[in-house]
Amino acid sequence: MQDIGKFLVVIGVLTALIGGALLLAERIPWFGRLPGDLVVQRGPLTFYVPIVTSIIVSVVLSLLLNLFRR
Repeated sequence: MQDIGKFLVVIGVLTALIGGALLLAERIPWFGRLPGDLVVQRGPLTFYVPIVTSIIVSVVLSLLLNLFRR
């Protein structure tokens, strides 16, 4: 039961961190609007693919996780 409890606490903390990051992302004007992010607008439909933003977030998270693992 302790393992399940620890797992739930970790999931809760990660959810809170992701939520906080999403709230702060609106305050960073370039976040999600980098060159290489695709936006297709056809009438009332808008399709958005943040390719470069996803790559940058992935690299930053990988670096942070590698620092904490050591």
